Order: sequence, then C-alpha cells, then structure tokens
Amino acid sequence: MAEIKKKKIISASTGEEVTGKKKIKEAAPTGSSVGYRIGAIVLWVLAFAFEVLAILVALGKFSFHFMPSLWQLIIFLVLDLICVVIGSLLWKKANHISPASEKNKVKFWLWNNLGVIVSVAAFVPFIIIMLSSKNNDKRTKAIATVVAIVALLIAGVCSYDFNPVSQEKKDEAVSTLGDGTVYWSPFGHVYHTHDDCSHLNHSDTLTSGTVEQAIAANRTRLCKSCAARDNITNLETDDATVDTEFEKAESEIEKTLS
Repeated sequence: MAEIKKKKIISASTGEEVTGKKKIKEAAPTGSSVGYRIGAIVLWVLAFAFEVLAILVALGKFSFHFMPSLWQLIIFLVLDLICVVIGSLLWKKANHISPASEKNKVKFWLWNNLGVIVSVAAFVPFIIIMLSSKNNDKRTKAIATVVAIVALLIAGVCSYDFNPVSQEKKDEAVSTLGDGTVYWSPFGHVYHTHDDCSHLNHSDTLTSGTVEQAIAANRTRLCKSCAARDNITNLETDDATVDTEFEKAESEIEKTLS
C-alpha cells in the first residue's frame, strides 16, 4: 500500500502552519485590487515608452553611439516584454480580487483580455515599422523582428487569463461555501473543500483559506470530486486530475533530489 504523506497546511491569511482542526478566520483577499491595477498601468506605460525608444532606434532618430543598434533594439524589446508581462500578472491578480460583472459583456471581455490587447499594442507597431524601415541592414531587421515576434507571443500567453472569474460566480461561491475553509495545492488550478481529497494525496504542502482567497490565488473552480462529495451542484467545477499529475511529478522530483 502506498504511503500517504502527512500534509503541511499553510493559512493564506496568516502564512502560518495549520495543524489538527485549527480553523482559519475569514480574511479579506490579500492586497488591494486598486493597487494592483495602478501598478499594472504604470508598468504598461513604461512598456510603451520602451517600445517608442525601440522605434526611434529603428528609424535612426535615437541611438547610444557606444552600442550597436541591434543590441539597443533587443534591450528595449526585452525591457518592453518584462514590463508587459509583470503588468499583466498584476492586472490578472486584480481581476481575481475584484472581478468584473458578466452583465456588462463588453467590460467583462475587456477586463479579462486587456493584458493581451496591451501585448499587441506593445509590439505590433514596432514590427510593422521595423519591416518597413530602410535605416537598418537585413540582418538587424531580421533578428529584431524575430525577437519582437517571440516577445509578442510570450507576452500574449502570459497575459491571457486561462481561469477568468466573474463577480457573479465569485459571489455564488462565497454564498455557497460561506466562511468555510478550502484547500489548494501549490501547482493546482482548483480549490478543494476537503484536505483529504484523493487529488491532494501527492502534495506535501497545502494552502488553506477562504474561497475568496482561493479565487485571488487563481483557483477559480471547485474540485469536481469535492463537489460530488458535498452534493454541491450550483458551482462551476473542474476535474482535478491535472493537479494530481502535477503533484505526482513534484513528488517524483523530490524523491530524486533526496
């Protein structure tokens, strides 16, 4: 019989280990959505500034004379990418803390895809200008264009929210589960109402908290097995099999390293 590992449960509100049947007090989501949104906007503005600098270099209107133009373009594009990605991660975090309502379809779509839109705006103009510019040699144009396209793809994937949540779905989850404790694993994509759920058997460390904290941590759906166990039918659920495979892989890596 496989040995079942003893789990370490960490409170999302206190960061401390929860032992036995210690109950976690209900806490507000970590951080402020306003702060995250401001941080995202500031970083996106910086990203556009780096894009403008890259465009000026491509047009021959700005240059650091001690550095080849190709290296300048690559540096500005990398800085552009870093700002876009971090800004998008902050924006997605804010959306999980304070999600948009599905009643306004346009705002809901924009709110959850704004990072992708910014990604396009932060790289596509440069790509177009670079391809049409006659101020650079073919090698510089080819390499800079490829770097920009790769950066666009990375930014787009990182900015896309694969687990969007609406205010209505969050309210329904909070209404159904109340201040009850839920659990999630480090690499999971769902939250669980039972720490002994079979999908968590391979995880050494769990995080516990309220459903609001779980959603803020990008666990936007309830484990399908836990929902069946609790006879919950009104919440959006998801299969936690992927979580189990992640935890198995993590467990195997830990065994190998030890």
